Amino acid sequence: MQVDPESARTVAAVLDEGSFDAAARRLLLTPSAVSQRIKTLEQQLGRILLVRSKPARATEAGEAVARFGRQIALLERDAIAGFGLSAEGGGGRIRIPLAVNADSMATWFLAPLARLSEQYDVEFDLHRDDQNFTARMLESGTVMAAVTSESEPVGGCRVEALGALRYVAAASPGFARRWFPGGASAEALARAPFVDFDRRDVLQQDWLRERGVDPWPVPRHHVPASADFSVAVELGLGWALLPVPHAEAGLADGRLVRLDDEELASPLFWQQWNLRSELLDAIAAEIRAEADRVLR
Repeated sequence: MQVDPESARTVAAVLDEGSFDAAARRLLLTPSAVSQRIKTLEQQLGRILLVRSKPARATEAGEAVARFGRQIALLERDAIAGFGLSAEGGGGRIRIPLAVNADSMATWFLAPLARLSEQYDVEFDLHRDDQNFTARMLESGTVMAAVTSESEPVGGCRVEALGALRYVAAASPGFARRWFPGGASAEALARAPFVDFDRRDVLQQDWLRERGVDPWPVPRHHVPASADFSVAVELGLGWALLPVPHAEAGLADGRLVRLDDEELASPLFWQQWNLRSELLDAIAAEIRAEADRVLR
């Protein structure tokens, strides 16, 4: 049994775009042609590949087919480049889906992508999630590479250490005077509200547990945007663990104060498909170089 590469890439396009109509516009096909390709492939494989929902979702079999389609597109792009042809000469622009945690995206991850976009005809499709969960997108084939907290390679991937993103517990001066007049003791931390970025992010909860505080009764404000998250802390909404690159300016000019002298280091790793791809390796090298400059 063979999987038609164009049909596999069509499955990936539907998942990327979220619907058959949007995939048709990207592939320069009619929606009926997209539907027919997928229906034919489903009949050949004897498996349902896509759940026709809004947005469209992949079944387990669909994830495997989409991953194959993305791998074929990546290898095809490298082969065309090896022929000495430009993207306009026949390869077209390739979409590179990557998974990254919000703090990395806000502090260091975008700069290397900007440099890469000057060298290669690529479209970066970023998927944001907590670093404890980005590796799941590699498993499903949703992304080609990911910044993750997992040091063990996902099946079919290789991994390398990037370094550690450092965090500091900080608050506005007024907030610190009100809630921590005697310092950030366990008793004070149990009462003082904190700012939470994501319900899946447990970094601050773990930090509280290490200080003998049960995090669940502690009041919290949910602010799910990196820039607004830092602003909320500066305005006195609550305390938070802030990435050091974000907090440095506020700490220097007095908008923020430290709750203690310790810094929390969160190790990060780069995992990517274990393919011999010049483009994917070039992306990894640029990401690694930026991490060497920014991360400890």
